[in-house]
Amino acid sequence: MKKVCVVTGTRAEYGLLKPIITKINDLEDFELQLVVTGMHLSTEFGLTYREIENDGFNITYKIEMLLSADTASAVTKSMGVALIGFADYFAVYMPDIVVVLGDRYEILMAVSAALIARIPIAHLHGGESTEGLIDEAVRHSITKMSNLHFTSTEEYRKRVIQLGEQPENVFNVGAIGIENIRKINFLSLEALEKELNFKFANKTIMVTYHPVTLENSTAEEQFKVILDVLNENKDCKVIFTKANSDTDGRIINQMIDEYIVKNKERCISFVSMGQLKYLSSLQYCCAVAGNSSSGIIEVPCFGIPTIDIGDRQKGRISADSVLHCGNSFEEIKNAFNKALLKEFREKAKETVNPYEKKHTSENIVNIIRQRLEDKINIKKKFYDMWL
Repeated sequence: MKKVCVVTGTRAEYGLLKPIITKINDLEDFELQLVVTGMHLSTEFGLTYREIENDGFNITYKIEMLLSADTASAVTKSMGVALIGFADYFAVYMPDIVVVLGDRYEILMAVSAALIARIPIAHLHGGESTEGLIDEAVRHSITKMSNLHFTSTEEYRKRVIQLGEQPENVFNVGAIGIENIRKINFLSLEALEKELNFKFANKTIMVTYHPVTLENSTAEEQFKVILDVLNENKDCKVIFTKANSDTDGRIINQMIDEYIVKNKERCISFVSMGQLKYLSSLQYCCAVAGNSSSGIIEVPCFGIPTIDIGDRQKGRISADSVLHCGNSFEEIKNAFNKALLKEFREKAKETVNPYEKKHTSENIVNIIRQRLEDKINIKKKFYDMWL
C-alpha cells in the first residue's frame, strides 16, 4: 500500500483538491495521509478544518503555524514554524509521495521539508504567472523541488519545461476546479438564500480582494477605491469573501466589516463560504470583482463577467469574459460599467474557458499511481530545451 500525503492550508485550495483526496481515499492500494495547516486551523479564518471533517475525511496531522499578525516579519516567522512542523511530520509518517497545489508560503515549507526528507513531490498548477505576487517566485520554486507536474493549460506545461523539468514528467490536465463545477450539485436559490440569510437581486456582485504582496502597504488605498466604486453602484447587492492571511489581509477584512455596517441592507460578508455555497452563489451573481485566481480560472464557467483589478493576477491566461483594469477609480468604474452592460453579459455566456479539460482528477491520480509503481527517481536532471 502506497502512502499518499495531501497537504492543504486554505479553504479554496481544499475545495480544489477535494476530488483528488476522494479518489485517493477510495483506492484500496493507497493510504491517504491528509495534512492540514495554515488558515484551516485559525479561528480568525473560520476553523475550516471542520469542513474537511464534515466531508468525512480523517485528518492525519495538523500543523499549527499562523501567528496573530500579518506583517512580513510575522509571515516569515510562520514559515519557520511550519517548516519545523513538516519536518516532524515527515520524520514519523514518511509518505511515498506528497501532493500539493499552488503557490502559498505554507506549501513552500511543506515541499522544502519533503525535499530534505527525500520524498517525491507532485505539484498542481505550476507554470502559471501572477506578476504582482510573492507567489510568482514561490510557485516556480515549488516547481524546481517537485518531481511530477500537473499544469492547467498547455502554455503552462511548456513553461514548466522551460524551467528545466523533463517533458515526460509534465502533464497538461486542465484546472481541477472546473471539474468540481461540472460535477457538483448546486443549491437551489431558495436553499442558498436560506443558508446565507441573504436575498439575491438581479444585480448581485461577488467581491474578493487580496493584498498584492509585491507592493508595499497598498491594500488599504486600493481597496478603498473599490468600495468607492461600489458606492456608485448602489443598485447592486454585494457578497464579500474576505482576504486570506497574506501581509495586510486584516486591513481589507476590517474595511469590509466597516462597509457592511453602513450598507447592511445590500451587503454581506463571509470568512469562508465553503465550496458548495460559493459555487452555488456564482450561479445567481451578475459579475465577480476583485483579484482572486478564481475569477480567472473558475468564474468563466458560469458565463458571467469577471472584473480583474490590478496586478495580482497579471500574466495569467484569461477568457474573453475577464475584464482587466488598473487600480484607479476611473478604470475600475469603467470596468464595472462594461461588465454590467447587457451586451457584455450576453457575450460572457458564450465564453470558452481555456482551463477546462475532461477527467482532470482521474488523470492526476492515475499518473501518480503508475509512477509510484515504477518508483519515482528523485534525482533530477535539468532539461535543456536547445539540445
